[in-house]
Amino acid sequence: MPIRNWTAVFLIFLILAVTTSGCLGTRTPVTASPPLPTVLLDYHRTGGIAGVDDRLVIFNNGAALIATRAGNHAFQVNQSEIERIDRIFKQAGFDALEETYTSQSGGADFMRYSITYQNKTVITEDTTIPYTLQSVIRELNALLGTGSNQDPMSGSLAGILS
Repeated sequence: MPIRNWTAVFLIFLILAVTTSGCLGTRTPVTASPPLPTVLLDYHRTGGIAGVDDRLVIFNNGAALIATRAGNHAFQVNQSEIERIDRIFKQAGFDALEETYTSQSGGADFMRYSITYQNKTVITEDTTIPYTLQSVIRELNALLGTGSNQDPMSGSLAGILS
């Protein structure tokens, strides 16, 4: 066989090898990344005589953050504590509340509260807090006060929420 024929045969095999080589392997399946945590609760209280500016954020995976003038603090809330928070909001009828409860006249020393729970936000202040929301604010204030004293990532706020 002349060299010219060998070259043609070689090129044909080379082309076949290159075009089929990508099809012989197995594809690695694409794995989805775990979903990012979402904000379950965002509580922000501001104002008062002392100029308070405190914030509590709890994510659906139990990670929690507190930010105050004294500093920031992270800790973990377990599933039973998240369920307790959920019960508190359901008992208060949070879903049925209006978005804003503020006075027309305002007040220099009023505490203002912004509560976001499961994507619903309610804003209120000291003189206009709806009766059903008062227990929620009491519980959230307790979380802010005691949660900032927890060891970082302690895993339990059971004493606070029970």
